[in-house]
Amino acid sequence: MSGKRSIFEEVSGDQKQEAVQPGMIDRGRGGARKAIRAWLMMLFALVVVMIAVGGLTRLTDSGLSITEWRPITGAIPPMSETDWQSEFDKYKEIDQWRIQNQWMELDDFKFIYWWEWGHRQLGRVIGLVWAIGFFGFLAARKIPTGWTSKLLIPGVLGGVQGAVGWWMVASGVTQGEGMTAVASYRLATHLGLAFVILGFLAWYIFELGREERDLMQARRAKEAKLFSLSTGLMHFAFLQILIGALVAGIDAGRSFTDWPLIGGQLLPPDATMLEPMWRNFFESPGLVQFIHRCAGYLLLIFGVIVWRRGGTSAHPQTRFAFNAAFAALALQVVIGIVTVVYAAPWQIAIVHQFMAVVVWTLILRARFLTAYPIATSIRGA
Repeated sequence: MSGKRSIFEEVSGDQKQEAVQPGMIDRGRGGARKAIRAWLMMLFALVVVMIAVGGLTRLTDSGLSITEWRPITGAIPPMSETDWQSEFDKYKEIDQWRIQNQWMELDDFKFIYWWEWGHRQLGRVIGLVWAIGFFGFLAARKIPTGWTSKLLIPGVLGGVQGAVGWWMVASGVTQGEGMTAVASYRLATHLGLAFVILGFLAWYIFELGREERDLMQARRAKEAKLFSLSTGLMHFAFLQILIGALVAGIDAGRSFTDWPLIGGQLLPPDATMLEPMWRNFFESPGLVQFIHRCAGYLLLIFGVIVWRRGGTSAHPQTRFAFNAAFAALALQVVIGIVTVVYAAPWQIAIVHQFMAVVVWTLILRARFLTAYPIATSIRGA
C-alpha cells in the first residue's frame, strides 16, 4: 500500500498524460476532400463546356439532325456512306428539312450532325466521369461523412437532364406540324436544369475548399440579411437565364435590333397577335425579347442594391465577392445590348451565354461567403 502523499507533491512523474489531439471535428469526416473537390471541378468544367456546345448546337440549327434517342448505340456515329445516307433520309422526313433545309446536300447534313452528336457524346462523357468518380470514392470509403447523398445529386440530375434533352428534341422532330425548331419552353427547361447542376457543383466545390471545423466556426458569423438578399439575386438571375433561353429558342434576339427602343417604339409592335394569349409569352419574338430586356434592367437595379449592401460587410473577401458579381452582371448587360444591336451573331451570342455562367457562379460565390464568411484579423482588414 502506497504511503500518503503531500498535497504539494507532483504526481505527473509516473502518469502518462494523454496529448490533446487537434482536428477532432474533422476526424472521421474528412475523407478525400481535395481529391473529391478536384473531381467536382472537372465536372464543373465539363458542364460549362456542355452549355457552350449546346449553345453552338442551337445557333447552328443542328439540334434536330439526329431524330432518334439511342442512349447506348447512339454513341457510335455513321461509319459508312450508306449509314450517312440513312441518317440523312431520316432527317428528310421531319418538318425542319421540308420547310427550311431542302437546299442541304449530304455534306451540309454532316456538319449539323456532328454538332449534335458531339453535344450528346459530351453528355455521355460527363455521366461517365461522374459515375467513375462517385463509385470509385464510395468503394474506397473516401467520401466524407454526410456527403454521399450530396454527391449523388449531380448524377441523378444528370440522368434527368438526358431525358429532358430528348423531350426537348422530340418537340421539333415532327412531321406535318410545321415545327422547324424545338419548343422554347422545353429549351428553357433544359438550360435551366444545366444551371441547377452547375450550381450544386459550384456550392460543393466552395464547401470542400475549406475544412469542416472552419465551416462550423464560420457559420456562427453568418450575415443573415445579406444572405437573404444574395439568395434573391440568385433566384432573379436564374429567372433571367430562363427568359434568355426563351429568347434563344425562337431567335427573338434577331427580331428587333434597335436599342433602347424596340421596333422604333417603347412597346414592341404586334406583341400579342398569337392566340390563345398565353402563347405570346413563349412564342411572340417582340414580347419575349421585351420581357428579357425589362428583366435585365430590373436585375441590374436589384444588383446595385445587393452590391451596395454587400459593401457594408465586415469581411473583405465577402465585399470583394460582391464587387466581382456586380461587375460581371454589369458587363453582361452591355454584352446583351451588343448582342441585340448586331442581331445576335453566333460569336457574340455564345459570349453572352458564357457570361451568364460567370455571373451565376460569382453570385453563388458571394452568397456562399455570406453564409460562411472568412474571418480576417483587425490587422489583416
